[in-house]
Amino acid sequence: KNLKEAIAGESQANRKYAAFAQKAEEEGYPTVAKMFRAASEAEAIHALAEMKALGIIKTTAENLKGAIEGETFEFTHMYPGFIEEAEKDCHNQAKRAFNHANEAEKVHAALYQKLLDSLESKPEVEYYLCTVCGNVAENGPPDKCPICGAPAKAFKIVD
Repeated sequence: KNLKEAIAGESQANRKYAAFAQKAEEEGYPTVAKMFRAASEAEAIHALAEMKALGIIKTTAENLKGAIEGETFEFTHMYPGFIEEAEKDCHNQAKRAFNHANEAEKVHAALYQKLLDSLESKPEVEYYLCTVCGNVAENGPPDKCPICGAPAKAFKIVD
């Protein structure tokens, strides 16, 4: 129980500090941004150690299956309810964020499944991430993101 709680807390801190770093950079505070990035990475190290202790990290095939299950849960159960509530609350920014995430999760699940299906052949694929909505494209960015409409320049290649 404690490991699960720690992983959640460290993971949330990792993302929060990364966002804080980006904001500090935008506001002209490079040293503050560096400290937030350092802390963000430290939180990721903590979460990884805790995941290892809990036995969450398994074989690549098992990890792909788990990722497919997680992404599928998000777009079939979690986000549809969130979207509905945001709509009822007239919270358009939340509704847009949830819609983008919901659609991107469908793509992620499909890409994970494709990799699982071809795991033994060790496919070579380049992935491009839409920095607006989180969509992932294979072997080059589309002219326009099919989820959020962002132009190709909004995509970045993933190492």
